[in-house]
Amino acid sequence: MVNMLKKAWTEVVKPMVQRPDRVQVAAICFQGTGADRKVLLITSRDTKRWILPKGWPIDGLEANAAAAQEAWEEAGVKAANINPEPLGSYDYDKRMDGGGIVSCATQVFAVEVDHLEDSFPEAQERKRKWVKPREAAEMVDEPGLQAILQQF
Repeated sequence: MVNMLKKAWTEVVKPMVQRPDRVQVAAICFQGTGADRKVLLITSRDTKRWILPKGWPIDGLEANAAAAQEAWEEAGVKAANINPEPLGSYDYDKRMDGGGIVSCATQVFAVEVDHLEDSFPEAQERKRKWVKPREAAEMVDEPGLQAILQQF
């Protein structure tokens, strides 16, 4: 009975009442179509795990434009087209600079890449890699992001 109550709390009640603390925006930067489509992953600054360019909303910018700005700063992406509607969203726990952890809901926008610059604000802090969406899904840690990449 205790296990059933724990499962009900974890899978039903908790997701309904617990909301993310913060919102972020992310960019699935891509080139190509169909079987030739590739997405761009970058490494995080601290743990060096593979992620999408992402960050906090920017005052004065729509969410999709803020995602494109993050793609420029973190990956050197010059965008050709930015979808105004998110492809989806995923939740993850972000470790803050002070050591605390906040729950984030991240909206993901498709950003078609015109070209990549070699010189960009965080060039010395990150690596970039073009991969097929399904391969990208295997490289990232967040289950919600994995699902978005598999469908992309």
